[in-house]
Order: sequence, then structure tokens, then C-alpha cells
Amino acid sequence: MSALDELQQAVVKVAEKAGPSVVGIGGHWHRGSGVVVAKDRVLTNAHNLHGDGATVVFSDGRRERGTLLGVDMDGDLAVIDVNTAAIVPPAWADAIPGVGAAVFAVASAGNGEVRATFGQVSGVARSFRGPGGRLIGGSIEHTAPLASGSSGSPILDSEGRLLGLNTQRLGEGFYLAMPADSELKTRIDKLGRGESAVRPRLGIAVAPGHVARHLRRAVGLPPRAGILVRGVEDDSPAEKAGIREGDLIVSAAGSAISDPDELHAALSGAGAGSIEIGLVRGVEDLKVKVDFAVEREAAGSPADGPKPRPSKGDKPN
Repeated sequence: MSALDELQQAVVKVAEKAGPSVVGIGGHWHRGSGVVVAKDRVLTNAHNLHGDGATVVFSDGRRERGTLLGVDMDGDLAVIDVNTAAIVPPAWADAIPGVGAAVFAVASAGNGEVRATFGQVSGVARSFRGPGGRLIGGSIEHTAPLASGSSGSPILDSEGRLLGLNTQRLGEGFYLAMPADSELKTRIDKLGRGESAVRPRLGIAVAPGHVARHLRRAVGLPPRAGILVRGVEDDSPAEKAGIREGDLIVSAAGSAISDPDELHAALSGAGAGSIEIGLVRGVEDLKVKVDFAVEREAAGSPADGPKPRPSKGDKPN
């Protein structure tokens, strides 16, 4: 048997084994994919959802209306409660694949059909930005072709075992998938129990460092590394701590801050308690303590109300 024949058989085997567990999410203009991960539980990307439920289309053509159990907008994950009948979820692989490993992508092609493709792992520990703008690291980069509507579909090994969840297309034939590791299992379990992910938020809109440097220079202030506060939400932790529009955030929890990703990392480490923020207001250095009252995030919206309208290039925090 030639190598091509073996590959063809492998694709067919994976499609037949994993295909029933792969579902379509939504339809028409808003379509994605998902995968059954447990009895009556479907995992997908948060960006595939629009509201508190979704139409789930199974490979046999059955359509069911599912209910959103838990969502992590920043982490781009969601778990849906839906009748999965007798579908057996794919087993999880024992290890995350390395560069060069063969992978198979099985995604919804619409109307209950699935498409299966083959590729290889081209990179590991890649990063991308979730729907909320936060950086998500640790992703698998691979070359198994994916069509529109494939986000939320699984990548699998030759035995049909789950390796990751497809999330983003990089273009030029490269794709990113969240690894199916112990951390993902923990997140799925929490979302399946209705525990939507919550993260501390200051309640500000910020501009990146180069904008801050330009504006400070324009008004004759000395240059400082940091990110500029361009708006503060009413009744937010930032407002209560005394942070104002025009302040320059230069540190958080004792670490220097030069871009929004560093601020996100510092906030994530703060938990639900408090954090010390270092500011520059004009030429004056200040320290403020921000106390968080973390609330549950609704799907597609922040926990503590609408953000100020950011300027071009601004990032919410």
C-alpha cells in the first residue's frame, strides 16, 4: 500500500470515528463548529455565539436548540447544554503534539455534513487575541485546511483522539488550535457547571505606549514608558480608586507596564482582591490601590457595564 493510500485511509478513519461528535453551531450568516465533549455538552468558541443559546446541527441532520451554560469571552470558549443523544465524545490524546506531528481537522460543512482534512503541526506555543482583545498563548499552529465556519472544530490524531480546538485562521494556510490539555479540561468542567469565567477589570480604555509618548511630547511633558488612560467607566474599580482620563499607567502589582498585554497579565494575577497601580499624572508619580468587585460576565458583554468609547487603537482593560 502506498503512502498516499495510507493517508487517504487515515482521513476516512478519523472522519468516520470523530464525525458524529462534530456539530454545526448556528447557521446562515453566523455559523461555526463545535465538538461533543461529554453527555449533553458541546464545546465551541465563544465568538461563535450570539445570545444565550444556539442552534446545534448534528451530523445526522438533527437540529436542537442548545442553552449556553458557561462562557469565557476573554479565553474564547463556551459550553452549550444540548441533547447529544447517544453520541460518544472523542477520547483525549495523552500528549500535546510537537512540530511535524500529523493532525486531522474535522469540521461542520453545514446541513449536518462534515469535512475532514490532513495537515501537520507547524508550531507550538503560539499566541492570538481573543474576542475581548486579551492575548491567548500556548496554541498549536497547524496546516490542516479549514473552511469558513470551522472555528470551534477539533483537531485529532490518527486514532481520532482530541488534540485541540480550532480557533483562528492565520492566513496563507496556517491555523491555530487551543491544546487539549489539563488546563482546557478544567476550564470546560467549570463552564459546564455554569461557572462563566470572570477576570478583574479596571474599567478603563487605554491607548498603547507609542500614543502616550506622542501625546506627552505634544504637551511638553517628559517621555515615560506606560499606557495612557483614554476613558474611565462610571462606578468602575478604576474610578473608585481615583484613576483619571489622561493618567499614564506605568506599573501594576510592582511590575513595569509598557503595553496592554502586560497590564492584562498583572490583572489576571490579582485574582478577586486588589492591586496597586503606579500612575504618572502630568509629572507627578502616584500610587493607587484598586479593589475589585468581580461580577459574572454575560456572554458577549463585560461584567461591569459598557466601556467608554475608545479612540482608534485603544484597547479595553
